[in-house]
Amino acid sequence: MTVVMASTNWDPALSGLLGALEESKQNLPSSEEEFGFLSGLLQSKELHALVKVHNKIIDNGKDEKFHPILSSSMQIALEVLDVILPRVNLSEDCKELFILLQKPHLQGLLCAHDAVAQKDYFPRLPEIPLEVDEDEETIKIVQLVKSNEPLTGAQSAEPIVGATIKTDEETGKIVIARVMHGGAADRSGLIHVGDEVVEVNNINVEGKTPNDVLKILQASEGTITFKLVPAEGRLGLRESKVRVRAHFDYFAFSDPYIPCKEAGLDFRKGDILHIVSQDDAYWWQARKEGDRDMRAGLIPSRALQERRILHERANTKTSKEAEREDFDREEVATYEEVAKLYPRPGLARPIVLIGASGVGRNELRRRLIATDPEKYRTPVPYTSRPPRPGEVNGKEYFFVTRDQLEDDINAGKLLEYGEYKGNLYGTSGESVQSIVNAGYVCILNPHYQALRMLRTPQLKPFIIFIKPPAFEFFKETRNSAHARSTFDENNSRGFTDEEFAEIIHSSDRIEFMYSHLFDETIINADLSAAFERLVSAVIRVETDPLWVPTSWVQ
Repeated sequence: MTVVMASTNWDPALSGLLGALEESKQNLPSSEEEFGFLSGLLQSKELHALVKVHNKIIDNGKDEKFHPILSSSMQIALEVLDVILPRVNLSEDCKELFILLQKPHLQGLLCAHDAVAQKDYFPRLPEIPLEVDEDEETIKIVQLVKSNEPLTGAQSAEPIVGATIKTDEETGKIVIARVMHGGAADRSGLIHVGDEVVEVNNINVEGKTPNDVLKILQASEGTITFKLVPAEGRLGLRESKVRVRAHFDYFAFSDPYIPCKEAGLDFRKGDILHIVSQDDAYWWQARKEGDRDMRAGLIPSRALQERRILHERANTKTSKEAEREDFDREEVATYEEVAKLYPRPGLARPIVLIGASGVGRNELRRRLIATDPEKYRTPVPYTSRPPRPGEVNGKEYFFVTRDQLEDDINAGKLLEYGEYKGNLYGTSGESVQSIVNAGYVCILNPHYQALRMLRTPQLKPFIIFIKPPAFEFFKETRNSAHARSTFDENNSRGFTDEEFAEIIHSSDRIEFMYSHLFDETIINADLSAAFERLVSAVIRVETDPLWVPTSWVQ
């Protein structure tokens, strides 16, 4: 990769560091995500601007044109406030100045000015005592700069240093309960799970609650000093490489049980999450895949989320027996471990169109195959009915005896099968595999109950759910297009309102039971627009690495 700096005025030291990083890329034990983050940081305008400011500050003693007039501007501002306070109600100018001098941004600017003027740039560690009593416990002193990261107690939370604290049930002491991966505490390398908190900013915390400690931290400004008793036999934090696809939405601030709402990670169904720690049985640490923010957030573990879903279902009542059976039968979908599958030359992934009867799958399949009949193929189904005049064995159907088809069903050779007017119909797994092996793209639109037989490491299908729009729009578009009812054997009439409602109801049930198996959802509101989305999805499957179950790439 060639790096082109956006400006020749950027700091040469950073430019040299970026060049060295590029040259050493192959020898560094880092992932593409980590390398991309560091490379992007070194090229950011914000970092180069900060370096320029830093250099100016460091060189201020050498440049006679650059020196502070005073180093106590904040104190002078406070004195001015005292002077004009009695005149606030007498003069609009005094009132405006009184309000202005209390603005947080202005006060922050004055404090920064004084820190630069006094050359107070960095936190200073206290002197290490020369004499240590051998009978005393080992104490480590850690200083962190207060930042927008969470540290929480039992009930309340305040963004501070990227760790959580709790009261040890046996000793009653305040201890570090969790260190957030990528947070300030983690980056320091000095704070670990199990460390006992002795003092915070020279205030002894013995006998205090986690919330008492939080109040101390909330009142702190700038640098925070911890005195800690190191945990015995501590283990270093090891970041896992697990990626999962989420099968539910999660919003931390609406979760009453999360230890720290500010530490939570919000995500949507379908998001890919990098699970960096599963040490806690109830709360995992994770980042969204590709997120440049290196600090992890809390999400419910698989066990916790499964328990929640089962509890919710136990308290949900439905009125229809069929719906209740589906509700109980459906598996509990929380997270699925995934990895990237790269396109395989000569082995195209089958495209599976799932949806309710009448939603338009057949028309979408027909249009896709018509774009390139030499590329897209669909398997020929089997049937036990006799051929009709003009039908050729192996073209419209493979015509076999009922006994032979029943034997194939019992042997598990059919991906799907059913009976219509006393005749059996079905699609064999072997016919699908033969199309794939021949280098074609296999297009399928099976019954949704065939999904589990199709979704295997051998076939690696890409599953697209075709969904109807809302009732009124569904009815309007289909009637305008003079669509023929699939509920009528002869396709001699349009859809009735009851049939539109049945398609939507069936679609909702399919989505409820199997949405965790879908790779993409296309709403077939406008047929042309839906077809464009289908073509785009098929091209993406052929050209892009996509997330699939981990077992498919092992």
